[in-house]
Amino acid sequence: MLSKRLKSIADLVPNNARVIDIGTDHAYLPIYLYENNVTKNITASDISSKVLKSSLDNLKKHNLDDKITLVLSDGLKNIKENFDVAIIAGMGTHTIKKILSASQIPDTLIIQSNNDHYELRSFLNTLDYKIAKEIVIEDKLHYYIIIKFQKGRELLSKEELLFGKSNNINYYSYLLDKYQKIYKKSQDKKYLEYISILSKLIEKIPE
Repeated sequence: MLSKRLKSIADLVPNNARVIDIGTDHAYLPIYLYENNVTKNITASDISSKVLKSSLDNLKKHNLDDKITLVLSDGLKNIKENFDVAIIAGMGTHTIKKILSASQIPDTLIIQSNNDHYELRSFLNTLDYKIAKEIVIEDKLHYYIIIKFQKGRELLSKEELLFGKSNNINYYSYLLDKYQKIYKKSQDKKYLEYISILSKLIEKIPE
């Protein structure tokens, strides 16, 4: 059973795309994409040989060890093939930026970073990627931000760089409460700006 987080990522993958799942962990996502006929052209990579052994075991359980390609690679370093879509999920933005410093990256990126989303959006914007879709999901009392980037230019506002394009009122309300508490303790005026921006964003969202 795919987690809510991984299912939300899978839902953003276009049909019949050539997909690479970077940092595949147990290959749950590639298995789901193959078995649900989203795409049959999937490569799963990871930096850890131990993780890839676990992935191979899972592929064998599903009789997919000759259908899904496994590659030991630090990001895209050992990847020779070209892909339509790269999925990078469950890592920090610093690591993701290192992966995307490769010379050849796909035109569509589906990214779920664990932190520093302002930095992630800013970085992809400088690489001429636009936000095609951004969603926020709550899974096991944690919010996950999943962004589908596509090659193309756009001018993002400060509000969009800071808080994205999800228009998820529950997430924005959670952030508003969080920053109000932080400001009360720290009196750091940058949180007053965040509080003001979030309050306006929430007001704009239809109930």
